[in-house]
Amino acid sequence: MGERYTVIGHPNSRAMRIIWMLEELGLDYDIQPEQPRSEAVRRLNPSGKIPLLKVNDDVLIDSVAVVTYLADRHNCLTMKAGTIPRAIQDSFTQFCVDEVEGPLWTAAKNSFVHPEELRVPEIKRVCRAEFAWAMETLAIRLGDNEFVMGQAFTVPDLLLGHCAIWARAAKFELPGGVVGDYFDRVLARPALKAAKERAASARAA
Repeated sequence: MGERYTVIGHPNSRAMRIIWMLEELGLDYDIQPEQPRSEAVRRLNPSGKIPLLKVNDDVLIDSVAVVTYLADRHNCLTMKAGTIPRAIQDSFTQFCVDEVEGPLWTAAKNSFVHPEELRVPEIKRVCRAEFAWAMETLAIRLGDNEFVMGQAFTVPDLLLGHCAIWARAAKFELPGGVVGDYFDRVLARPALKAAKERAASARAA
């Protein structure tokens, strides 16, 4: 496989998901730090949103689509497409995007993303409640599993782990018990440590 990968976006953003995935897969890549809506980003993505992944001469957008592509392309950290286990895996991915990331993103938009005149600070109380409900659901769905799909670390584990990092930074309360132990396992992965080190180097460059 001769792909050349370049992650475009500031490492403090969802770009960390792509960097982490590339480390999990043991692939070579470059990082081009860019803020949202920069001129360089707008040339590649009309919305101005980050992150992006440049694959040779092609550009992929949306962090969830990108990490799913990488898992499928390299046949790692994923169940086989078209199978029941893959459908269950995808349901966890959708759960993460809708019920876990959703409250975090809404809170962020009403804290610093939107112009001040459009922010609704009161909504953050609802976001924290929705996030707590999602954690209760996650505990039930996890059961005794090491990761969401059992013993195998897959795409939704990475996405959920990134949301846990985000939640801590935003001062959302993370539960203990089953979910707390699960996040401890996910966040202890060597590839995440390597991704953080690589991101720090990119920020300093």
